[in-house]
Amino acid sequence: MTLITQVNNNATFQHRQSAHCESGVVANMLNHCGLPLSEPMAFGLAGGLAFAYLPFIKLSGMPLIAYRMPPRSIIKGVQKRLNIKMKFETFRNPEKGMQSLNEQLEQGRVVGLQASVFWLPYFPETMRFHFNAHNLLVYGRQGDDYLISDPVFEEPVVCDSKALQKARFAKGALASKGMMYYPTDVPESFDLKLASQRAIRANYRTMTGAPVPIIGIRGIRYMAKNIIKLSQNPKKREAYLPHYLSHIVRMQEEIGTGGAGFRFIYGAFLKETAAKLDNSLLAEAAEIILDAGDDWRMFALMSSKMCKGRKPMDAFLLAEILNRCADKEQKMWTLLKRY
Repeated sequence: MTLITQVNNNATFQHRQSAHCESGVVANMLNHCGLPLSEPMAFGLAGGLAFAYLPFIKLSGMPLIAYRMPPRSIIKGVQKRLNIKMKFETFRNPEKGMQSLNEQLEQGRVVGLQASVFWLPYFPETMRFHFNAHNLLVYGRQGDDYLISDPVFEEPVVCDSKALQKARFAKGALASKGMMYYPTDVPESFDLKLASQRAIRANYRTMTGAPVPIIGIRGIRYMAKNIIKLSQNPKKREAYLPHYLSHIVRMQEEIGTGGAGFRFIYGAFLKETAAKLDNSLLAEAAEIILDAGDDWRMFALMSSKMCKGRKPMDAFLLAEILNRCADKEQKMWTLLKRY
């Protein structure tokens, strides 16, 4: 396999808006380096789909609910599956972190950064919250301003050095310590069948073989049972349950891409791979996970209406929808086991 030992210094950077920051950054970075890759392909080849209900990790007193693999797993998953060499750096000193970024930009590289959404001034105030694992690309510099390709936005944006430094070195959960990353060797092509088989098998194990009942398909059913359990507790049904359901919907639909969104991205990955490999099994699996994504959206809609009093609270209906999601995802993974 021929490797590119330097990125395309003279190429004009092409910004593409994406559904999710990490998969979008990886896809845009590798496209710039000469390896065509869509965002769904980056997400799927990283084995990014997941579900985890983590009651021991609290967000505003509520359990953390994750619909994808942890931060940085997409970057490292694509790196592993496509045999890409990546350089990762963190810094104790913020000034040194900015200096190192400048040095890489001067060499013509595009550089990925992990930063806090809250301190990025180009985000509207209504979109800012304390989340330190947002990914973006820096592709140039003009004076004291950095040229940024943030996948969340339709067009490229700019950020002054003081604000970018603050965002890179924000304290708290998932603090990045100024983490930056960039490829040093990128293949000109890769074996899609082999890479997709390895990714799907790894993702299958995550979703169906976790040893604890709060991960994967079992985790979805666990959350369904918990909703019913809370509804049968007189002390929690009236006040806590609506707050709890609102939290689930927020984690699903507003934080990152959310549960349904990740199902749609994974479905797009399966569809694209099916078309390129002329594989009907992958095409069938894609339709199943897209259908499951529709059910996740239905769960969010019903939960929202119940929380706002527009529909009577019906925990059994919500649990039924979640179990339907679990059934469809189980069906997809059972099918993909044959791939």
